Amino acid sequence: MALMKWGLGRQKLRLLKRSSLLLKLLAIVLAVLLFCEFFIYHLVISRCNWPELKTAVHDGGQEPVLRAMFLADTHLLGEIKGHWLDKLRREWQMERAFQTALWWLQPEVVFILGDIFDEGKWSSSQAWADDVQRFQKMFRHPNHVQLKVVVGNHDIGFHYQMNRYLVKRFEKVFNSERLFSWKGVNFVMVNSVALEGDGCDICSQAEAELIEISRKLNCSQKQVQGSGQCGGGQQLPLSAPVLLQHYPLYRTSDANCSGEDAAPPEEKNIPFVEKYDVLSREASQKGSLTSRDYALSKCFLPFEDTVLTMYSGAAGFLVVLILAHFECLASLFLLGWNLLRMHRTRLRL
Repeated sequence: MALMKWGLGRQKLRLLKRSSLLLKLLAIVLAVLLFCEFFIYHLVISRCNWPELKTAVHDGGQEPVLRAMFLADTHLLGEIKGHWLDKLRREWQMERAFQTALWWLQPEVVFILGDIFDEGKWSSSQAWADDVQRFQKMFRHPNHVQLKVVVGNHDIGFHYQMNRYLVKRFEKVFNSERLFSWKGVNFVMVNSVALEGDGCDICSQAEAELIEISRKLNCSQKQVQGSGQCGGGQQLPLSAPVLLQHYPLYRTSDANCSGEDAAPPEEKNIPFVEKYDVLSREASQKGSLTSRDYALSKCFLPFEDTVLTMYSGAAGFLVVLILAHFECLASLFLLGWNLLRMHRTRLRL
């Protein structure tokens, strides 16, 4: 009778040890997942701060400051080239990064500067609707935050692929607003894909819109307000415009660019191709970026290598924990030591 009780006691002890191991493993896995998929975004983005700006005082009061966040090239994968697992991973990372940035930084307006989608230039109507739905879920935002989007070549195609159907489809979702003013700042949003300068219908319309915006901006300046070209409509704020577009303005290369996200040294002097990497010289002369006063700060996201290292380290720790629980660690250590001794002995012989 005593032997049976002792046997049952050992069995219960084994079950308790297994349960304890399982709880430890679950706790470690859960902690690593929470850190790598949630908390790491808060840890990194919480260190970002709005840049300091010395605001001027006008009419007895301080000039209002607009907090604007800029993103670009989200490239949401489509149904043709996008693997479901790759899409799931990328979109989860973008959603967590964007939502965490909204929570910590609380911008008033967010601009996305083109190439929102990777396959907008050839996606079907149903694929486009699915992509838009995923975008709206990932980049959801409170009502007091405005989201403004500029079109890119992957959204409607390069100049030779672009057509009115693709342009209208994009503008139906993201609005066709070209001039946006808030807190005394004028933003000009341009379809840079249409600045080809070859006189196509869409290009001509884009240039005509720029000319009209230029007229409105000039009329906002005191020196031309009395001009006959300016009607009695609402005047724009008296400020220099901020030009927003997908393609960069013309420059020969990245030779003068610096910073953490600059091109590698071996690529900095590679010449850019006009109308492909950058706008043409001619198109670049039709717009410029100036401001009375601004401050810029770059904010970086968690490095993928850091997340992979965390997962690899956690996996190695779990293996060691399991081996130690089943008392295999000492045996493996002795086996490795004996193999090393045998190898040394052979080298001596």
